Amino acid sequence: MTIQITDDARNQIKEMMKEESSEAMLRFGVKGGGCSGLSYALGFDEEVNEELEFVEEVNEIPVIITKQDIPIIENTVIDFKQNMMGGGFSINNPNAVLSCGCGSSFRTAEEAGAPGDC
Repeated sequence: MTIQITDDARNQIKEMMKEESSEAMLRFGVKGGGCSGLSYALGFDEEVNEELEFVEEVNEIPVIITKQDIPIIENTVIDFKQNMMGGGFSINNPNAVLSCGCGSSFRTAEEAGAPGDC
C-alpha cells in the first residue's frame, strides 16, 4: 500500500464523492509550488493515464496516484480532523523533511520542488 486513509478521512471522502459522478476517484499526489517547493494535490478525477498513473484501493477509496510521486508520498497518511472551526484534511508525510509555516507545502530529502508563493 502506497498511502493510508484513516476512517475519518474515508467517511468524509465518501460523503464528498456523493456529489461527483459514479466514476469519480480520489486523485492524490504532489505538484511544484508553495514556499517549501512542493504542494499536495487532492481532488476527484475520472481519467487515468495508465502509462503514468495507477489506481490503488485504499480503505474502500479508489485513489489515482502518479507513478513518479510514489517516492515522495510513500507511507503518507491522509486524515480528516473536525474542530470548532469546521473540519479539514491533514496529511502526515514521513518523507517531508521541511514544511512551511502555512502548512501547505513541503520538501523531501530528495525532492526540493519549485519554491514559489504560498
